[in-house]
Amino acid sequence: MSSPTAAADFPGRNLTHRQVLTIMSGLMIGMFLAALDQTIVSTAIRTIADDLHGYDLQAWVTTAYLVTSTIVTPLYGKLSDIYGRKQFFLLAITIFIIGSLLCSMSTSMYELAGFRALQGLGAGGLFTLAITTIADIVAPLERAKYQGYFLAVFGTSSVLGPVLGGFLAGANSILGVSGWRWVFLVNVPIGLIALVVVYKVLNYPQQKLTGHRTDYWGATAVAVAVAPLLIVAEQGRDWGWTSLNSVICYLIGAAGIAAFIVIENKMGDEAIIPLRVFKNRVFAQGILVSLIVGAVMFGGISMLPQYFQVLRGSSPMVAGLQMLPMVAGMMIGSIMAGQLISRTGRYKVFPIIGSILITTMSFLLHFVDTQTQLYLVMLAAAGLGFGLGNLMQPLMLAMQSILPVRDTGMATGTATFFRQIGGTLGVAVFFSLLFSTMGPNIADQLKDASGTPEFTAAVQQAATSHDPQVAAFGHSLITAAEDPGAGGGAGATMKDTSVIEKLPKELSEPIKRGFADSMDKVFLSVSILSILSIIGTVTWSEVSLRRPPSPESKSDDPKPVAAD
Repeated sequence: MSSPTAAADFPGRNLTHRQVLTIMSGLMIGMFLAALDQTIVSTAIRTIADDLHGYDLQAWVTTAYLVTSTIVTPLYGKLSDIYGRKQFFLLAITIFIIGSLLCSMSTSMYELAGFRALQGLGAGGLFTLAITTIADIVAPLERAKYQGYFLAVFGTSSVLGPVLGGFLAGANSILGVSGWRWVFLVNVPIGLIALVVVYKVLNYPQQKLTGHRTDYWGATAVAVAVAPLLIVAEQGRDWGWTSLNSVICYLIGAAGIAAFIVIENKMGDEAIIPLRVFKNRVFAQGILVSLIVGAVMFGGISMLPQYFQVLRGSSPMVAGLQMLPMVAGMMIGSIMAGQLISRTGRYKVFPIIGSILITTMSFLLHFVDTQTQLYLVMLAAAGLGFGLGNLMQPLMLAMQSILPVRDTGMATGTATFFRQIGGTLGVAVFFSLLFSTMGPNIADQLKDASGTPEFTAAVQQAATSHDPQVAAFGHSLITAAEDPGAGGGAGATMKDTSVIEKLPKELSEPIKRGFADSMDKVFLSVSILSILSIIGTVTWSEVSLRRPPSPESKSDDPKPVAAD
């Protein structure tokens, strides 16, 4: 006798186990491509920024990628509901390959940011369509088991990415090309393989919605609403939060939000994100939790490599290895949650555990300084990863089960969209907080240390160094001593942090202490934000994974599962 789950109405209910695995082979390569890109860049970005003389501009590179990938995510989900998954998966891979190739040719941080934006247009479809297709071919209760294959791919790429990114960024050149450029070039052959495999295997009876219009106006409104708000989040520290540029961004964003509401209300069920989903309290609350998780996840992934490389002097490759505890924690947390969910059909406890862990570990990381034992930092990172692992998979499973089957792509795209929004805002705001406090903190630390003979001798030593970077830094300190408004060398440090390890200890230590003070404020902010995720997950109603709502259901509100 088939279980309620097996009898559930989903497009791939008649596929054999072998057919499911064949389709998954294509999905896993696409997932590997997207997951590898996220982790390989995180440990290489500091080297890339230093080489392109724009350490303080790296948030533009990260934000540009996240902005475009975020904006197109719900569009991929909705269009694939209407026209099918395959052609959009192929389109996403093609755009991603072209963007990767162009990124490898960048000559400035602004150019790299533009090409990363193009790359993001493809990346936005890779995760969304892979996860949505799984929901097409596997019943909700069994989905957690099959997602173990995805977790293996995600885990492999997450382990390989930081190490490979560090290795490539640390090489001066490979085959006559700068090492860091291979961080993007490596996507090209993998992407071509993914293109061929997806074309051949992604063939199954796909449920398509006929007689629907494409909500391009809604997608445009999303772009108008999201882009300026994310830009001001990153640039506000330089412009001033109440400057004319910032106010213009606020007004454009507000106009975009208003236009989005009007357009989506008029489009009804054909909207890119139908407004009816926000009337579903369980789904709306899940969106809020996804938003917070995205901010914490991308904030942690972005900040920890900075700590290992800038404060601990690790090479990019070593920093990648030092990120492995966090990656392992995510893998273990996701696999354990997936296995237990598939056996019990219950998932609520895992997001609660995850939200408590990310709050606790973020708070502990805010005590980290230059003297903290490295193993303690890595333990906290592992705990943060384990918490995120308990949040990501259960959240997505729940979001796919709350709405009717016909809305699977839209639900997946919407959940991913808001998680990406959280991640984009998190990276922009956390980097803004880091850089806005780093300059003053470093200047204060240098000023406090400047009264000793050792410091004065170190400044003279730096100023007469044969290394142009070190000499320039030494001269900037001499200038700052004569003119306190010059910033004490902090500005030069923010442009290129590679100079820190070349300086005498009497100069490098105050800089690292100032950097650590700024990073502590970031992790404290992350922990405060994470408290909202605890409230959200504890009060979240659990829905049954065994009896997902049918497309004919008159109400979108799921039946809550009584607590045991």
